[in-house]
Amino acid sequence: MKILVLGGTRFFGIHMVRELLTQGHDVTIATRQQAKDEFGDRVHRIVLERTNPVSMKEAFLGMHFDVVYDKIAYCSNDIKYAMEAISCDKYIHMSSTSVYEPKGMDTKEDDFDGRIRELVWCDRFDFSYEEIKRQAESALWQAYPDRKWVAVRYPFAIGEDDYTERLKFYVEHTMKGIPMHIDNVDYQMGYIRSDEAGKFMAFLSDKDITGAINGSSSGTISLQEIISYVEGKTGAKAVLAKDGEEAPYNGEPEYSINTDKARKLGFVFTNVRDWIFELLDYYMELIASAN
Repeated sequence: MKILVLGGTRFFGIHMVRELLTQGHDVTIATRQQAKDEFGDRVHRIVLERTNPVSMKEAFLGMHFDVVYDKIAYCSNDIKYAMEAISCDKYIHMSSTSVYEPKGMDTKEDDFDGRIRELVWCDRFDFSYEEIKRQAESALWQAYPDRKWVAVRYPFAIGEDDYTERLKFYVEHTMKGIPMHIDNVDYQMGYIRSDEAGKFMAFLSDKDITGAINGSSSGTISLQEIISYVEGKTGAKAVLAKDGEEAPYNGEPEYSINTDKARKLGFVFTNVRDWIFELLDYYMELIASAN
């Protein structure tokens, strides 16, 4: 298939493009080309400004794609620019479980319905991250119901290649005894492994599905369990204090993500407890070697 990827040059986007190439697809990457990638002449490249509708239309004039993956659509205007500029049979939007208000245990796709929310045409900094992602999905549901589209909703993606270093924060602060303020230390929460996030996106290329779909590692784990594991392996003691540095996952509720819809399509996610401790070992070794 002829596939366009908007973004795709870092984090789990790299895993997605790798998998699409392994599957034998003809892949084009469209970015500002500010970041180098590993794909060489295995992909085609288009340079554009994603948030500029004129740049988008000029870049894709006369082109058609079987599938478009949009890794960098954050708001409703981003959706509009893509839908009005790109001719494709299927559009796959990288959404987020942040659309749920709030997430809860066994969160299902129907827990957020973009058809009933007031649609506001907005830019990336007009509202909170959670709200602009809701508006992006609302644009798909309300303005483009006749187009074949998929909105993939992930919780926090983590892995050795996680440039946000949010999980690393807890490991490093525990090992170094740096005070941190955590407001949800005992809450069970869900994650997705970065390579699996990319593989699931690629898996959807030829699947007959429309609408929203969740992706997440099965199972949950609490930050207290993560901290206790680091303490047990290193002998360090976490310092939890209200005046400590604000932890990156603060404000998250207790939740798990239901992936029955993905399972029915034939994709089974790994359990978070089967791999997260190995990732914590990686961070502990990285931090220890830097000292």
